[in-house]
Amino acid sequence: MATIVLNVPDESLVSKVKQICKMLQGVTSVKVERPKKVKEEDITKTKGYQEAMEDIELGRVTQYDSLKDFYKEMGL
Repeated sequence: MATIVLNVPDESLVSKVKQICKMLQGVTSVKVERPKKVKEEDITKTKGYQEAMEDIELGRVTQYDSLKDFYKEMGL
């Protein structure tokens, strides 16, 4: 059995495309899969963000004016 995947960006057209596909000779089933919704996370609540803010507060951050300056400092 072959599988054909159609991406339909306009949600309002999905049911029409599904109906049309069902009318095609030889099509035995039509399945619609919608992308899973990703839960947005407040980045300021993450451990990584908190650690980064702590690094800034304690002066554990070095700033360079350019990548060239960074390379020079690292001896590269």
